[in-house]
Amino acid sequence: MLRPVLTATAWMVHLYTASSAVFGLWAVHAVFAHDYKLAMELMLLTLAIDSTDGMLARALDVRSRIPWFDGRRLDDICDYFTYVLVPACFLSEAGLLPHPAWAALPVLASAYGFSRSDAKTDDHFFLGFPSYWNILAIYLHLMQISPGVSLAITLALCLGVFVPLRYVYPSRTRVWRPLSLALLGFWGLSLVGLVLHPEPDPFWLWLSLLGPVYYVGLSLALNLPRLRDTGAAAGRSG
Repeated sequence: MLRPVLTATAWMVHLYTASSAVFGLWAVHAVFAHDYKLAMELMLLTLAIDSTDGMLARALDVRSRIPWFDGRRLDDICDYFTYVLVPACFLSEAGLLPHPAWAALPVLASAYGFSRSDAKTDDHFFLGFPSYWNILAIYLHLMQISPGVSLAITLALCLGVFVPLRYVYPSRTRVWRPLSLALLGFWGLSLVGLVLHPEPDPFWLWLSLLGPVYYVGLSLALNLPRLRDTGAAAGRSG
């Protein structure tokens, strides 16, 4: 009696993951309708789904309930759509870049990043910039960054996809996980508030950048021991 219920629950988790693609499709429609506020709200909703579906799947042991269905592949498909293609449409249509064609660069760079077999390391880090183009698009729009500066930032992050630095996987990286979940959760709520506000206060908008600064700073700090070991090994071999 319990087994069918657990299997049905596992399918509901997969449906929850897949729903992010549906909301992403809605976001694309909003982008081309020039309803950028709705598009940002939907991008944040897909981010919230992606931030919680993995924890649900692990808590309910979804893999053992439906072993023939690859939830990770489903998650990657949805993530590439909602983290890359949807914000690329936003960058292009909202005039955030000097020419719409520049939006192809994140699409191509992230196609490489998502295709790496080691894109997620065994100890739960992302390898290379983890394609947070949705967050970038939201900040560029809210802060009204000039197209030239936006392009420079976009190019730098595209290069970051190819640089094998390890970035924190907030829900799984063990180092400082409780603090990261608390701070990034609060940051996420603050960003939601800024997007929902008709005219976000520039002070709070800039202050909210402390969330991404913490994320990048912690990631870089955790790379330092590996970089020192690599440098020391290179010195010994030389």
